Amino acid sequence: MDIAWIIDRVSAQRYRWSRHADRERQNDALTLAEVEQALLAGRILEDYPDTGRGESCLVAGFADSSKPIHAVCGRQGDWLVIVTVYIPTPPKFITPFERGNQP
Repeated sequence: MDIAWIIDRVSAQRYRWSRHADRERQNDALTLAEVEQALLAGRILEDYPDTGRGESCLVAGFADSSKPIHAVCGRQGDWLVIVTVYIPTPPKFITPFERGNQP
């Protein structure tokens, strides 16, 4: 999975949300448009070749409001699946692009 494919899927509206991702989006008061903006301008931070449900990755980006957003994205056939989405915060993340020290 690469960022160009993710951007293409978002641009073509060929993506869907897991229930978990939609709940987390609402918990962090993120709009659908903000998540789309973050994915369209984001970069892949981590690749997960096979988590037991197939290939996925962690994308970091920003909404127009400069709000940092992380999205874990997977692939289901020709569709992008947003597995979870959240605002990265300490201590797990020092910056939107750098993990913190965890026990």
